[in-house]
Amino acid sequence: MSAHEFYDHRRLDCGVEFAALALEGRRTTSFGIRFLTGLVDEPDDRLGLARIVEETIGKGTEKRSAQELSDAFDAIGAQHGSGVGRESFMFRCSCLPEYADEALALHAELLCTPTYPDEYCRVAVDLGLQELTALEDDPQELTGRLIAPKAYGKRLGRHELGTPEGLQRIKRDDIMEFWRKNFASSRMQVSVAGAVDVESFARRINELFDGFGKGNGHQQRDYEVEFSPGVHHHHKELEQQHVLLCWPGVKVTDADYPVERVVLGILSGGMSSRLFTEVREKQGLVYWVSAWGEHPRNAGMAFMGASTTPARCDQTVKTLLREVERLAEDVTEEELERAKVGIIAKSQTHGDITRARLGELGSDLFHFGRPVPIAEKNERIAAVTIADIQRYLSEHPRDRLCIQTLGPRALGADGD
Repeated sequence: MSAHEFYDHRRLDCGVEFAALALEGRRTTSFGIRFLTGLVDEPDDRLGLARIVEETIGKGTEKRSAQELSDAFDAIGAQHGSGVGRESFMFRCSCLPEYADEALALHAELLCTPTYPDEYCRVAVDLGLQELTALEDDPQELTGRLIAPKAYGKRLGRHELGTPEGLQRIKRDDIMEFWRKNFASSRMQVSVAGAVDVESFARRINELFDGFGKGNGHQQRDYEVEFSPGVHHHHKELEQQHVLLCWPGVKVTDADYPVERVVLGILSGGMSSRLFTEVREKQGLVYWVSAWGEHPRNAGMAFMGASTTPARCDQTVKTLLREVERLAEDVTEEELERAKVGIIAKSQTHGDITRARLGELGSDLFHFGRPVPIAEKNERIAAVTIADIQRYLSEHPRDRLCIQTLGPRALGADGD
């Protein structure tokens, strides 16, 4: 940790978990507000509700209309946005430090006193239905939607767009009920980075969110992954065949998480990575290929994906798996160092941006329950050895795979 960095982590009197990283010499303040609720808390017959809540929460408050709220943010030059995931809602903002207090107050207003005007709720549902229809024209996203329930289970594997049936049932009362039930200071994590007076910012959080959702909020429960291995196909007349495959990995807090990051970096860490050079450049099997990890709060999943021709789909899957297995046999020190340098360099370049530091801090609270200095993470990456990679691959075999294909031809057959 730099001598110019100061971490603060505590539970505030209002119930909010708070973390701050004061950075000297910055001219920007970035803060994030996370609610420990998300797609997992949707009623089974109202899938898509969380996304509608997120889309409409800023469409008016007890004090301002949607336009007035937007104008207030614009007046202070605040860059803000929001999103919803499996287990959390996120609200982020970056502004000049002299406007941080006002930007925080505006967020408190929209989060604590939304009015959810009925006309905006109806429009959000209509737009959601249109996005679901448009999803059919995005094969890569559609393949991800199809594999998620098999990889994670019906609850953790929900898609933010929900289902047509669920969206059509959603009314304003459902939106208000979700907000009342799940939004509360006791389920909030607030992180701030950059140019910030930590004590002043913490006091302001206490003032703005004191009593928010009192009696209605509760801490989020952790949902276990319900992994279902198998081979699945969704027929769609396309020129390309899309493939996703996954296997259980490790959660972010696991001692082997840095090893997993390096493994995925060797496979897919740039144009010199194994998948790009072996599968795409040398064999010409795929249009795109990648490997990555996904991490709900209490689990991890390793993914590989590619798009190819229907005729080469079987060969592509075999080649992808062979490249993983080969790592245990012939990974070189050069590959290992290149992957580690890539990961560390990214953290020290992109990670130097104030918003990126905020993202890391918020992620640390969510997964570790504490701030974790970048230097500590990089030390773990730097310590990974070839023996660690071989052990990781041995302890996490690919004998229980979930494979999803999308296109005109199933693996080894003409259809499912």
